[in-house]
Amino acid sequence: MSHLTHIAAPEGVAPGNGYSHVVLGEGRLVAVSGQIALDADGEVVGPGDPAAQARQVFANLGRCLEAAGADWGDVAKLTFFVTDVAVLPAVREARDAHIDTARPPASTAVQVAALFRPELLLEVEALAIVRSTRNAREAGEAADRS
Repeated sequence: MSHLTHIAAPEGVAPGNGYSHVVLGEGRLVAVSGQIALDADGEVVGPGDPAAQARQVFANLGRCLEAAGADWGDVAKLTFFVTDVAVLPAVREARDAHIDTARPPASTAVQVAALFRPELLLEVEALAIVRSTRNAREAGEAADRS
């Protein structure tokens, strides 16, 4: 059983398509900065390929969550920044490979004029709520060892 409560559609609010309107829980907040399609060497993965970029972005998000002692089940909110809403199907496919689609996080998608590098098509940030007693220092030490 998840430590997060998902409210797909509060009374009087139309249900969302693939997201919960409200997610709440108690625990340690983990904020993950917007992740982009860069590999460990700082090279862009998949220039011009939304699916390849989305897979890299979600892989990077997963690594960041792990470094904080969190996992995809702890994610309460995702925010998507895309340069063209036409890439959203690829983003959703990559997202759905990681989240519980029956209990999706709250989400926001925003089309932006540009990201900081012209070959980037999307950026995704996450907020997670971790129930575990593992503290941030232990998570940081574990990340330093990896």
